[in-house]
Amino acid sequence: MRNNSEYTLKEAFTCSGVGLHTGVMTTVRVLPANIGEGRYFVRVDLPETPIIPAQLKSVLSTTLSTELGHTNATVRTVEHLLAALTGMGIDHARIEIDGPEVPLLEGSAQNWVEAIATVGRQILEGQSQEFNPFKITHPISVQQGDGFVTAYPASETRFTYGIDFSVPAIGNQWYSYTANPEIFAQEIAPARTFTLEEQVEQLRQAGLIKGGSLDNAIVCGNSGWLNPPLRYANEPVRHKILDLVGDLSLLGVIPQAHYLAYKAGHHLHVQLVQEIHQDQKLTVEC
Repeated sequence: MRNNSEYTLKEAFTCSGVGLHTGVMTTVRVLPANIGEGRYFVRVDLPETPIIPAQLKSVLSTTLSTELGHTNATVRTVEHLLAALTGMGIDHARIEIDGPEVPLLEGSAQNWVEAIATVGRQILEGQSQEFNPFKITHPISVQQGDGFVTAYPASETRFTYGIDFSVPAIGNQWYSYTANPEIFAQEIAPARTFTLEEQVEQLRQAGLIKGGSLDNAIVCGNSGWLNPPLRYANEPVRHKILDLVGDLSLLGVIPQAHYLAYKAGHHLHVQLVQEIHQDQKLTVEC
């Protein structure tokens, strides 16, 4: 269960790499932030260094990644970094970036988590209203086809995810994880993004995954994985939990609940965020 304290980083850290979809090299500097500021991006390469809050209101697209922005400032593929900050208990952070996409690094959140653990976190004095812990009191669900994401009332925050692929090397996988920084670092953060070999050319023709490679994603074909070994036998479903945590972080604080997802993705994740946000507003107004 989350306590009422709020945290930021003790020091800043920097990571550089190539963006998955744009193929553009960017540098990210993550710095401590003040109470009430939350997690937010700053496009330091643009005039007037526009700020993009890591909040639901900033979502522009959920096509194969989560993209945030407003007017002429955008930042893409934010989910792994946001998951790392959230999973490691960092409520407030200033994220300076000099390009349009957060670097994919080696395809997971492991590098981000290691950097956060190295600099450490510090407690902030006071409490911001939007970061008050919030519990889900009744089921909230979104569905598309046979895919769904549901938040159930629970005594602790937990994430359960299921996937089902026709390729034998993935097949049907389920995994469950209880929110905890140490467990997140060991069991969720190292899980890398994955794709199917048959989809690679189609995605490239659509102008996507320009920065994707066998060094930053695991690729699965009908005869097995092209770049083994996996870090976990069920690495794909663990990565889906990573994405879910990153997308739910757009609420500021992830409400206490059991989140159950099946055959979902960024679009359904963010739809659930919208439903929870609306429910929270109604609760406050009542």
